[in-house]
Amino acid sequence: MARKICQVLLVFCFSLLSSFFPCSCNCSKTKEDGNKIKGMFVFGSSLVDNGNNNFLKNSMAKADYLPYGIDFPYGPSGRFTNGKNVIDLLGEYLELPYFIPAFTNPSTKGRRIVHGVNYASGASGILDDTGSIAGNVINLNQQIRNFEKVTLPDLEAQMGCRGREVLADFLFVVGSGSNDYSFNYFMGGSTSNVSIEAFTTNLTATLSRQLQKLYDLGGRKFMLISMNPIGCSPMVRANSAMAKGCYQYINRAAHLFNHHLKSLVDVIMPQLPGSHFVYLNSYKIIRDIIKIPLAKGFRDASRPCCEVASVAEGGNGILCKRGGRICENRTIHVFFDGLHPTEAVNDLIATKAFASTRTTEVYPFNVKQLTQL
Repeated sequence: MARKICQVLLVFCFSLLSSFFPCSCNCSKTKEDGNKIKGMFVFGSSLVDNGNNNFLKNSMAKADYLPYGIDFPYGPSGRFTNGKNVIDLLGEYLELPYFIPAFTNPSTKGRRIVHGVNYASGASGILDDTGSIAGNVINLNQQIRNFEKVTLPDLEAQMGCRGREVLADFLFVVGSGSNDYSFNYFMGGSTSNVSIEAFTTNLTATLSRQLQKLYDLGGRKFMLISMNPIGCSPMVRANSAMAKGCYQYINRAAHLFNHHLKSLVDVIMPQLPGSHFVYLNSYKIIRDIIKIPLAKGFRDASRPCCEVASVAEGGNGILCKRGGRICENRTIHVFFDGLHPTEAVNDLIATKAFASTRTTEVYPFNVKQLTQL
């Protein structure tokens, strides 16, 4: 009799505790507003880097000083722009509660990771040896290993369920490839002795295997970001004879990669059951601005907003000078430094990514539609 009473009391106490401390497992629970995206895992280079390089020793690819971040709520953060980058702005559309934290930040663990983690590293690439010119950077393979070996076990502990059960409701963003040309192929890297067509085929085949790895780990919803028209950047224009126009040889490389990347979406989805991919054509979005800037609300589509130190001055022609001069109105400039767009351009790209109905900008559908799948 006494044993039965104890059993009843134990059940009652467990029920009472459960009402006050509900199970943290929310593997299949979607947000109340119908948006199925719980967060983002971000991989790539400086265009989507939220500050990972800040914590890397011997890295020359850093944006943790003014004038970077002059319009960002928390000042210089390692983002390679004046304010928010595409990931920050897309996160606002997805109604995520806070900015996605950088993986290398020591505080990125525990409850801080339940809405995603950013692994992107400025100057890195798809290939392991890309970006070595900038010192210590985190290549895409290592970014994926960081996700697998460090974040995923922590996330499973926080969510109370297996990674494959929860990751279907996260958006995996991959924005890499540009540096494999700029800081590898065009600089005489280890694979520069092959044709650009062969290099691009190998590059996208490598990326395909990396996407397969993320799928095997549980990723189901992906956004792949194209290369930007780097031949139109102030960095390239300053070092070419075509100062008044874009350097089409480099842009053709971007076109080639982007063509392969878009085709990859059609090829890879049938191979990965249950997966969904969005191709974001940021090349076209930026190129359209550069062609007719006034129509898009911009006035300067060729010069950097900040003062950029040239190679002759000890710089690299890309990054802003520490504490250097800066344009007053960042909203009318396309480029903030020698390569990276302003927040105004990032805002347009994020808006297109989320809601554009043009398949020339997002293919085969937009991120808003992806969230409902």
